[in-house]
Amino acid sequence: MNSINDTSKLIKINNIAINLKKFGIGSPVIFIHGFPTNSYTWRKITKEIAKNNACYLLDLPGLGNSEMTKNAKVDSKSQANYVLEFIKKENIKKCAIISHNSGATVARIIAIQKPELVNKLILINTEIPYHRPPWIPFYQKIGLIPLAQIIIRKALQYSWFVKSSMAFKEAYSDKSMFKNSENLDVYIKPIISSKEKTINAFKYLKGIDWKVIDSFKENHKRIKAKTLLIWGEDDKTFPIKKAREMVNQFNKNCKIIPIKNASLLPHEEKSEKVLSYIIPFLKEKIK
Repeated sequence: MNSINDTSKLIKINNIAINLKKFGIGSPVIFIHGFPTNSYTWRKITKEIAKNNACYLLDLPGLGNSEMTKNAKVDSKSQANYVLEFIKKENIKKCAIISHNSGATVARIIAIQKPELVNKLILINTEIPYHRPPWIPFYQKIGLIPLAQIIIRKALQYSWFVKSSMAFKEAYSDKSMFKNSENLDVYIKPIISSKEKTINAFKYLKGIDWKVIDSFKENHKRIKAKTLLIWGEDDKTFPIKKAREMVNQFNKNCKIIPIKNASLLPHEEKSEKVLSYIIPFLKEKIK
């Protein structure tokens, strides 16, 4: 695991082929992306983190280069089980987790279920108990309707839709980032590459479990890991005002860092600033 350029490989987790990238040497860090991104979202921060850590980047089932079997369960708890099976397979006894969006819901489930496993937890712009982000519940309702899949798959081929509030408008505060195809194409192209991939993406979206998310209001205090929230201030999907309120649900082991001029993807938009908080946090000794 010596190079960030190590090729990814497919590994079997619960009979599903999961795409894995691993590189770096040191204490293990598991990266968990959200919907509809994949492990590519970490590209701007992993090189620096890998200088002192063994980095494990997964594509969750149905996204990126990971597969999804017809009967695979992709609700939030099942996603957490896939990650836990991977951790067991790699014989990792203790780790930090860096997570984003719906991936940070998965990370919180793991931290609550296995407090002895997770010693540090980083949550980046993620679901908030009793908050429903724009459009997501709507897409969950229509996403498995064949006609809706056809329409959305077609719409994602047009930049006007990609930049709209129904798609990726809130991804970046700096709208010039939409001009660089390297930023979003890698998330969109797998979803629209085939009918099966589109269905898989909507299955993943459908699996975001609001009951689990709402239960975090009481369960956040069960998280023993030292916790850092990193939040793009301009994000309307998960407003920072509500994120600040959420901090109070944790024990005294949690703090929030606002990132100015960043939205839903601060680790992509302001990677150097985000790294300036992540690196010291990972180096901190656990009392």
